Amino acid sequence: MQKKIAIQGIKGSFHHQVALNYFQDIISIEECMSFDSLVDNLLTNKSNYAVMAIENSIAGSIIPNYALIDKNNLQIIGEYYLSVHHNFLGLKGQKITDILEVHSHPMAILQCKDFFKNYPHIKLVEDKDTAETAKRIYDHQLKTTGAIASKTAAELYELDILEAEIQTINNNQTRFVIITAQKNEINKNEINKVSLKFELEHKKGSLATVLNVMSDCKLNLTKIQSLPKIETPFQYAFFVDFTFDSYKDYEKGKKILEIITTQFKVLGEYKNKKQ
Repeated sequence: MQKKIAIQGIKGSFHHQVALNYFQDIISIEECMSFDSLVDNLLTNKSNYAVMAIENSIAGSIIPNYALIDKNNLQIIGEYYLSVHHNFLGLKGQKITDILEVHSHPMAILQCKDFFKNYPHIKLVEDKDTAETAKRIYDHQLKTTGAIASKTAAELYELDILEAEIQTINNNQTRFVIITAQKNEINKNEINKVSLKFELEHKKGSLATVLNVMSDCKLNLTKIQSLPKIETPFQYAFFVDFTFDSYKDYEKGKKILEIITTQFKVLGEYKNKKQ
């Protein structure tokens, strides 16, 4: 039976590439043009799983996605690190000098800004999705519009690569999480990474206490992200990821953290996919 996988964007996007690489078997792709619609797709059982970008090594965390996972009680069951290669695409026969505007996702534009400093005549326009922009250029034969997208998008939508590998930093990775709305049981022997969310009392040393517990329980902190609580100004929720060698160490640390924090929630227990 085919797994139905929701992705943000359309076929040819980086989310699509991750879905193919991660699941490695027969899958059906559900295209969603926003992360909100991706979540709705999961909650209405149109898809079994979804691929969601969560952070980039250059641009940092995609903070709203942390809130979406938490608010909708989604479960993280895995992760995937994708090396991002951006390419400057246009209609066949076009040259860079013919292009007046480049449309792409804001993250892609941010990661390629240095390249476009050499072409001040080109206007950079934020758009919904890298691959969707490439498809639109092909569908409407937009001669003066370019896209920043993957080589897969160039092949799918029959565009020329006007310049390859235009990202500012070559070691550019995006971390994606695999999420589901259903409770999945994973073998404890395979779990060595956890994502948590908690809140703390607004008092001196509260976060330091949490970090000390993690250290004492041999939990290796790999990510910490604060998110403002809209209803209580200047108070924050914390999202943390950590790895461990022993599940028993995690269980010990978890019990203590549940006591010293508030609104404690496990967002996912899964296998670490090293960069």
